[in-house]
Amino acid sequence: MTPVRRVEGGAYPWGAKNVDTDVIIPAHWLKTISRAGLGKGAFETVRAQPGNIFDDERYAGSPILIAGDNFGCGSSREHAAWALKDLGITAIIAPSYSDIFSGNAVKNGIVPVVLPQDAIDRLIEVAKTDEVTVDLETMTVTTPFQDRFEFTLDAFRRTCLIEGLDEVGLTLARDTAISKYESAVAVERPWLRVSTQV
Repeated sequence: MTPVRRVEGGAYPWGAKNVDTDVIIPAHWLKTISRAGLGKGAFETVRAQPGNIFDDERYAGSPILIAGDNFGCGSSREHAAWALKDLGITAIIAPSYSDIFSGNAVKNGIVPVVLPQDAIDRLIEVAKTDEVTVDLETMTVTTPFQDRFEFTLDAFRRTCLIEGLDEVGLTLARDTAISKYESAVAVERPWLRVSTQV
């Protein structure tokens, strides 16, 4: 996973509430175990509407999505986070998230920022013309107009994002301790050793 310390750039000023994972990535896209290419299916039903925000040239390639309450509700499909990441989104700013979606977002290198509705309203206005910055080091969202909104994030999740650690990365970071433990167990309990001979 790529470390995330700062996300700066355009933002989709969407603000929609109760966006479920089926809206983020419809079920017929779930036939794959690959993360690549899911961005094409992201917000498919929304993109089918003329003049939608996701196909607006002003916001193309934006790394930030500004959404409403209860973002990512619905099923627990990790494909939703994969689709957002493949679309190029690295940070989402919303008043609240589904717990499962929030966890999946962090595990896939997406920063789930929680801000109150008045901050969301202000950021939506700014994003229509200017860039937004999400900074994990200072735990702030800022704009070129001196707006500064502080947010909190679980310390463990913040560390994982800043250091680029998913479950595999966390396990590999403990490789020395794991190997030491396995060697000690092999000596103390040799009967547990699994034979590799046929």
